[in-house]
Amino acid sequence: MELRRIIAPFFALAGIALVPWTVWLTFSLPAHHETANWRTTWAGFDIALAVSLGVTALASLRRSPWLEAAAAISGTLLLTDAWFDITLEAGGKHLTSSLLEAAFVELPLAAICFWVARDGERALARALPTSPAGPIVPVPTSPRRRIPDPHRQAARSQDG
Repeated sequence: MELRRIIAPFFALAGIALVPWTVWLTFSLPAHHETANWRTTWAGFDIALAVSLGVTALASLRRSPWLEAAAAISGTLLLTDAWFDITLEAGGKHLTSSLLEAAFVELPLAAICFWVARDGERALARALPTSPAGPIVPVPTSPRRRIPDPHRQAARSQDG
């Protein structure tokens, strides 16, 4: 059996299996919980978010085939950050600042990340500076693919 034929059913089953688990957690977990690792949890999460944004920037500069994956990870972490900031402050004194941060920082940046993840090749080809000789940023050769430079392609079609 081909691997790609089992991927969709596998993830569908995983999603379906998560529903009863979530219902069980909803009714079994305590409404209030304290932990001694609160700072470590948030600092670790923010470090992971900073690293993912840095990897996304580096992948963009290098025109890496990993750009779309890095941007998707960054967008997902930003959405997760907004979700936890808001839900953990519900009814708290910092709810307004959490909502503002989500609305004006985390959610717009996540949207940009998902746009890059969806359309990374064309976004890079349009956004990165080029010279008549080609891209200013070095373009690594990859056995998988290489992001085309529209300026170089236009020059080739005019020469030929």
